[in-house]
Amino acid sequence: MRFGRRARYLAILLVLLIGVGGSVVWAQYRNNYRRAAAQGFKPELPADRHGTPDWEVDPHFKSDVFTFCRIRYTSVYRGSTWITDFPDSDLNFSFRLQQMTSLKVNPHPIILDLTDERLFDYPFIYMLEVANLEFSEEEIVALRRYLLNGGFLMVDDFWGVPAWQNFEREMKRVFPDRESVDLPIEHPIFHAVFDLKQKPQIPGIDTAREVRAAGHPEISYERVDAKESHYRAFFDDKGRMMAIICQNTDLGDGWEREGEEEWYFHQYSEKQAYPMGINIIFYAMTH
Repeated sequence: MRFGRRARYLAILLVLLIGVGGSVVWAQYRNNYRRAAAQGFKPELPADRHGTPDWEVDPHFKSDVFTFCRIRYTSVYRGSTWITDFPDSDLNFSFRLQQMTSLKVNPHPIILDLTDERLFDYPFIYMLEVANLEFSEEEIVALRRYLLNGGFLMVDDFWGVPAWQNFEREMKRVFPDRESVDLPIEHPIFHAVFDLKQKPQIPGIDTAREVRAAGHPEISYERVDAKESHYRAFFDDKGRMMAIICQNTDLGDGWEREGEEEWYFHQYSEKQAYPMGINIIFYAMTH
């Protein structure tokens, strides 16, 4: 694995906690990307970045920056769920990671297939909406190889028992002899940078709007069988966390939709989605 740069990440990952200020609306084109993906195209980042600030990377260290890497995977219905929230989620999170920490971040997140050999240049990968996930045999081999050789996987945004059962079944194909562990709130990943008092549960913004309008803003779950958020992990033989599975929560919507409602930004993006995401990155890159 070409993960030698991990040591450099450790040196620059001294976190500067500054307030998350302001918000920008840049989600208007997300459906275009879904349609493009459904037609078999691999979407590229928009030239205008949907309003997300850009920044320069030191030309001498272009390969020594953290890059948010989204995985394009196979689905039962051959749909485009893998591209949910793209590109705004990836752009916004990369920006906030650059803004809120001293980690050097690539302003241009990427999309890769699990079978792409370039995967081994990126120590962190992201997947979401895995309720209908169905790995190909090639993807199973590639993901197992990636994780056992030092890579880290974050899975996000899926709700309810059937969705978990499907994902658990697919991970059994990757690791037949390994079980996931439901992490307690005392685990260091919840306190790596931000000291979280409870496991974040972020509803999609549409659900949040509905329950707020109905006078129940305290409701943060999207299904009756998903009232409790779970953060499950897979570990290798040495106890290193290889993957974190964020179930019954939608951190990606907290990143993507931060600019659409000020109350949503303050309640979910600022207090939960970004802190948990940053904690995961910090923990993954320092362990």
